[in-house]
Amino acid sequence: MQLSVIILNYNVRYFLEQCVLSVQKSLKGIDGEIIVIDNNSSDDSCAMMKQQFPGIKLISNSKNLGFPKGNNIGVEQAKGEYICILNPDTIVAEDTFSKILNPSNWNSNTGIIGCKLVDGAGNFLPESKRGIPTPWVSFTKIFGLYKISNLFGKYYAQHLSENQSGKVEILVGAFMVMRKDLYTEMGGFDENCFMYSDDIDLSYQALLKGKYNYYFHDTTVIHFKGESTVRDGTYMKRFQEAMNFFYRKHFKVSFFFSIFMNIGIVLFSIVKRFQGTKFEKIKPDAYCLVSDRDNKEGLQHQLERKFGTKFNDVVDESVKTEFVIDLSSVSCKKAIAFMENNKGKNHTFKLISSNAQFIIGSNNSNDRGEVLILE
Repeated sequence: MQLSVIILNYNVRYFLEQCVLSVQKSLKGIDGEIIVIDNNSSDDSCAMMKQQFPGIKLISNSKNLGFPKGNNIGVEQAKGEYICILNPDTIVAEDTFSKILNPSNWNSNTGIIGCKLVDGAGNFLPESKRGIPTPWVSFTKIFGLYKISNLFGKYYAQHLSENQSGKVEILVGAFMVMRKDLYTEMGGFDENCFMYSDDIDLSYQALLKGKYNYYFHDTTVIHFKGESTVRDGTYMKRFQEAMNFFYRKHFKVSFFFSIFMNIGIVLFSIVKRFQGTKFEKIKPDAYCLVSDRDNKEGLQHQLERKFGTKFNDVVDESVKTEFVIDLSSVSCKKAIAFMENNKGKNHTFKLISSNAQFIIGSNNSNDRGEVLILE
């Protein structure tokens, strides 16, 4: 088997469903499998998987074991030569896996390959490519120096643009592809870290093995990002623990520097928590259905009843418009391109699932997202 896609889920039932639907499309023509691990979700994620995807391997944990252990459990049962660690709040394009697995991308020194990630508004997520968060690099991140000059741009690997492939040090755990034997050789994710610095640690372990990690820009994946993380007091505590874990494991720092970095981590986690706060959503001035259906009028009327407003066929670029993209007729690749091409124009985007049963989306990378059930 060529590829095993490992999806660790926790309480994002509808995002998970659309993620799996997109992965199935992307695996066409590839000898692959999907393994979903559920970390004791309290929603009906497991029931949905059993009903909608009975042929997909589902591992149901009796408690939340964290990101590292949950993924390690899935990889242990993977049959693929390659594995993809994939977040459940993602949507992959139809050509994502075929492009990533192209033999030209792989040699004996290849470690982990990541790709271009965008949020629910089509904006590039800079954590798609990063540098090793040494104490100095972390300092430039925490205090925003990377925004001033590329001289301080190592945290987000600013030697590469978002549309330029190349070697990077750190990749994000929302999408990672590597050979299974490398993952096993590295011992998988370090289970001493519950979450948040696990992807940094695994990327760094690949570098220590003499491999190089690679950012591949030529395929794009949506990562709704904030959807699977509640930024509460527990989040802050685990974020601080994760950063301290990485420093203790890989760097020797002085007592005074440890105090300084802990202060910085606290400040940074507070900012993250504030970013995760739900803000009042501003209602769009217009709505538009993006669909390639022959009978799209029927779906449009259904949406008009659900949203309680008329959908326009002609869009005024100066008007704040919410585009509802029909994934049952528009490819994921085309939907992602549409979002990227129309980002930053005062527009928002929502996606109708491939089975046309619900709508998901978020307006920015700090938004917890929305789910709307269609009748």
